Amino acid sequence: MIKLALHWQILIGMVLGIAFGFLVAGTDWGPDFVRDWIKPIGTIFINLLKLIAIPLIIASLLKGISDLKDISKFSAIGGRTILIYICTTVIAVSIGLLVVNIIQPGDSVSQETLAELTNAYSEEGSMRVEKALSQKTKGPLQFIVDMVPQNIFGAASNNGNMLQVIFFTIFFGIALLLIDPEKSAPVKAFFDGFNDIILKMVDLIMIIAPYAVFALLASLIIDTQNPDLFKALSYYALSVVIGLICMIGFYLLVMAFYVKKSPLWFIKGISPAQLLAFSTSSSAATLPVTMERVEEHLGVEKEVTSFVCPVGATINMDGTSLYQAIAAVFIAQALAFDLTFADQLTIIMTATLASIGSAAVPGAGMIMLVIVLEAIGLPAEKLAIGLALIFAVDRPLDMCRTVVNVTGDATVAMIVGKSVGKLGDPNVKNWDDNYEMVK
Repeated sequence: MIKLALHWQILIGMVLGIAFGFLVAGTDWGPDFVRDWIKPIGTIFINLLKLIAIPLIIASLLKGISDLKDISKFSAIGGRTILIYICTTVIAVSIGLLVVNIIQPGDSVSQETLAELTNAYSEEGSMRVEKALSQKTKGPLQFIVDMVPQNIFGAASNNGNMLQVIFFTIFFGIALLLIDPEKSAPVKAFFDGFNDIILKMVDLIMIIAPYAVFALLASLIIDTQNPDLFKALSYYALSVVIGLICMIGFYLLVMAFYVKKSPLWFIKGISPAQLLAFSTSSSAATLPVTMERVEEHLGVEKEVTSFVCPVGATINMDGTSLYQAIAAVFIAQALAFDLTFADQLTIIMTATLASIGSAAVPGAGMIMLVIVLEAIGLPAEKLAIGLALIFAVDRPLDMCRTVVNVTGDATVAMIVGKSVGKLGDPNVKNWDDNYEMVK
């Protein structure tokens, strides 16, 4: 009996989940049945992935840094990674601004739709505004302050503090490189074994991935309300999707002309992580699978993936930054708030910095969007209305932009691997768990 590849299993789960959700949504028993008996499967799956996120980052980063054996190699990989992540984010924001200025989706929002959306989502919008403004008042260097934990155990107890965990782990890893190799050997051996255990846990968790994807999408269809509002925002959603597709196209061009690999090969290799990102809307939850695909199926060596991917899941949010650019201009257009060229340059800078500060969890980009809107001078009383405009379609778009975030992480890992000579021969890698060899 031929076993389907993992990405096909996940794709089938997605299609069946959507179909089942629509099928039972109109019945009396369907919504309660999905919420009580199906949705928990997806919730458990996400919790399992989040459960190993922090241990995976600690183990993989320490293993990757210790394998370098030389602080100069770490500097080379780390510096290139950060620089490339910043460059791809700026490109993503620029693509978003180009698309939204061509389509101008805000002009299609009527006053009636604006009023209906405001009534439906104004309370939630006000909560997001209040939370975002509280972050904004902390000062320009608060992001750096927040990076340094007071207590590593406290930081590791919350996935939202992932950047603090990465900071400590890199700090620990650098110290490990600087001491006598004989003294560091037992520590390195421990984390090498710990990393292998965590990766095996990933394999075990992925066994239920197709069923979890079915549950997540079926429950999403059940929980979605007011479908008519989605039609009113179709141009906005179309703008975001077109922008995200353009960003994927940019990655594929980089893959073809710099990395010198087939774009189709790259997509096949990373597709299970993309599908999982679409289902979970979380780069952090998808991180274990992203690392496994990049290392085992795209040929990037472990010392690169163990640094680039965890850092990327925290600071590289190309899809989120592109979305913030489009959403900011869309809101300004809908509210008749004129933007100058200088305002759009401000969006590029602010969205880039805000995406770095976004947590790798569902919906975090919405909070950071407030800072972008504040930067272009949108009046405070209109912020809640602006967010209300996009709440109705934020969840499905969040799923789409997370795919781009994860694809960007994999692309940068390939670029860094190529640049430092740590990109292996893909012909000896497997496509999937069926061990179907690449021809």
